[in-house]
Amino acid sequence: MRARTGQNLRSSTRRDGRRRRAVSAAAALAVGVMTLGVLAPPAASEPAAPAAAAAGPATVQRALNTLVRDDGMPAALASVKDRNGRTRTYTAGVGDLTTGSEVPRDGQVRIGSNTKAFTAVVVLQLVGEGKIDLEAFVDTYLPGLVRGKGIDGSRITVRQLLQHTSGLPDYGVHLDDDEIRNRYFEPRELLDLALDHPADAEPGETWGYSNTNYVLAGLIVQKVTGRPLAEEMDRRVIQRIGLRHTYFPAPGEMTVREPHPRGYHRSPQDGPLRDFTEMDPSAGWAAGQLISTNSDLNRFFTALLAGRLLPAAQLAEMRTTVPAGTSGLRYGLGLTSRPLSCGGVYWGHGGDIAGYETRGGATDDGRAANVAVTSIPTDEAAARHVGEAVDRALCG
Repeated sequence: MRARTGQNLRSSTRRDGRRRRAVSAAAALAVGVMTLGVLAPPAASEPAAPAAAAAGPATVQRALNTLVRDDGMPAALASVKDRNGRTRTYTAGVGDLTTGSEVPRDGQVRIGSNTKAFTAVVVLQLVGEGKIDLEAFVDTYLPGLVRGKGIDGSRITVRQLLQHTSGLPDYGVHLDDDEIRNRYFEPRELLDLALDHPADAEPGETWGYSNTNYVLAGLIVQKVTGRPLAEEMDRRVIQRIGLRHTYFPAPGEMTVREPHPRGYHRSPQDGPLRDFTEMDPSAGWAAGQLISTNSDLNRFFTALLAGRLLPAAQLAEMRTTVPAGTSGLRYGLGLTSRPLSCGGVYWGHGGDIAGYETRGGATDDGRAANVAVTSIPTDEAAARHVGEAVDRALCG
């Protein structure tokens, strides 16, 4: 089971800013923060806008139109919230290439590795309740489970899982498209796939993106609470802040429940777009299974930064970051910060899963923006344009 058409995506710091040649569905799971060099904020051709500026509607619409017209995205969607709470939604392209139907405004999409931020929030809530210790080793909660060549759960901490500094190999690059689309995976199966391979690094040695970290984080949540991760995430996060269009698909659930644009996948890069809307998302689990909307993601990241989901001490831990590449991206505990062309940073995550890519986050002054496209970009220009769309939405 291999990601035959994708580059090794286990550590974006090793890609030197090169966009992957082609993206398999399996490899997509490994790219929650994408090619780091590609998503640097665009250079400003005019004086930078004030940090608190709100994006003009035409600016955001033009950015989405570029993604469709120049980059071949079937559809692009955005939701932008200014610091006064006013929200605008945007669409471009078509929601279904076969019928030519309109893109549903604020339609549901698979949000891929944005799921990691939700998982991290649940873990950190349990830290605040004294049920998990960030400095405890994985073996404290899952004794003897994590063993392999150069891999020892008695040497890897919970913090290192959430921060991607564990050195654990990524299971996602060892799955192929058809398998990830049609097969249901138990979390332990995903872990076993990773443990068949040697460690990428010593624990704490370097940052390296790995979905395996979040599968383990989800298993720890289940061990500590005695409840399924999906139930804990729904109770502790989704219901708590009123995310009405966000859910963790049930086992075997391959469709998207509410109005949505169809998602398309191209693998290999020069192959045709294939409709990948219906798929079994279990290969993502705690690392990438959620379905949501751009506006719900805005609400989530805004509530998170405002302290509505975590006590101050745990939110500070989440925002304590390490460098993750060369473009200014930094990774905390399931949360990234990215620089903005107008100054400051925004906090979010991002996610790729076959058929969809989402990028965005929120600023400390209450602005928020998320952009989704209905195919994972396979070239550097398209990937850069997604990042630019978010930057323009937040900077104006």
